Amino acid sequence: MTPAFLVEALATNHRREGFSCGVDALDRYFREQVTQDLRRRFASCFVAVERDSRRIAGYYTLSATGISLDSLPEAIRKKLPRYPSVPAVRMGRLAVATDFSKRGLGAALLADALARTMNSEIAAYALIVDAKDQTAANFYRHHQFSPLGQNPLMLYLPLGGLGKPAD
Repeated sequence: MTPAFLVEALATNHRREGFSCGVDALDRYFREQVTQDLRRRFASCFVAVERDSRRIAGYYTLSATGISLDSLPEAIRKKLPRYPSVPAVRMGRLAVATDFSKRGLGAALLADALARTMNSEIAAYALIVDAKDQTAANFYRHHQFSPLGQNPLMLYLPLGGLGKPAD
């Protein structure tokens, strides 16, 4: 059976104007700002496109970042090189259009982001997310992310230990 969605890099032929996930900041970013971030190389954006209609069902962004070694738990810090920070990838935004919610698309987009990060030729220790609220944080915790530092809405997933809970 053919999957209902394709995940691909955002391109000029993708129609973004009708996208709505119900969160104004995420909708506005996708319609008005993402192209600037792509052009400046601040972020990459990937979209889930419904195979039949070519409608955008969801999107996420990825960019390079670093994690301060001091923000990681002591048990993990002991296992890492003594650099001031370790390389990471940040998923800045993840959104699913309201018309496509409750289909597991958020989890599928997260899995795609993890696969792209793991398959990159550029090394990264973890995937970081900034959850917009407690509901989003619970989604990421369900997918084995752990809080990073003192902010309960900033979470990370070590890439070397996928499938295992973070220390």
